[in-house]
Order: sequence, then structure tokens, then C-alpha cells
Amino acid sequence: MKVGEWRDVAGVELSGEDIAGVVKRVLVGPRDGWDGWVMRAFELAPGGHTPRHRHPWPHINVMLEGSGTLYLDGEEHALGAGGFAFVPAGAEHQFQNPGEDRFAFVCIVPERGEG
Repeated sequence: MKVGEWRDVAGVELSGEDIAGVVKRVLVGPRDGWDGWVMRAFELAPGGHTPRHRHPWPHINVMLEGSGTLYLDGEEHALGAGGFAFVPAGAEHQFQNPGEDRFAFVCIVPERGEG
């Protein structure tokens, strides 16, 4: 069993092409007994964004705090704390924080999507 506060899990600042102000925390995964799946928390700083990309696995997202946008296959969707989003496999997507406060969300992917 694993119980905790997402903010207390050590985070890693991500870097790379078309990524800015993103911290990832792995909350639960195979090492914790959840075989085949990984639950992560992402924080986007003001002005931060994930890369615009696509991959062959889906993911499920639940917004924790703040607000931001999800670009999903050509459409922008406003998101806020308590909201959720399902990103299908193969869909082009990007999370953005155009605001002045932190935007944080949970992202659940198959184990192969955590890399």
C-alpha cells in the first residue's frame, strides 16, 4: 500500500525540445504493486508547457490545481481544478499554463508510456 501527498513526492524537472517549466512526480507504478500502469503528477509553472506530441498509448488526466489548456487534435480546451481529460492513443496533444499560478494535474498511462 502507498499513501501520501503528491507534493511530497520528489519531482524531476523535465527538459527537451518544446518543453518549458514542467516538473514530473511518479506517484504510483509497478514498483508499488500497480503492474502495467503509472500514475504521475505534473506541475506546469506559469508560461510552462509540455511538448506538442502524440504516442501510441492513451492517458487519463485529472486536474489538481490551477488552470490551463489542453490542445487536443486541433482544439483548445480550458481545464481547471477538478476537471478531467481523456487523451486517446495517437491524438496530438499539449498541456499549457498561460496563467500566473501553478497548474497541476494527474496523468495515468500504461507502463510503456513512462520513460
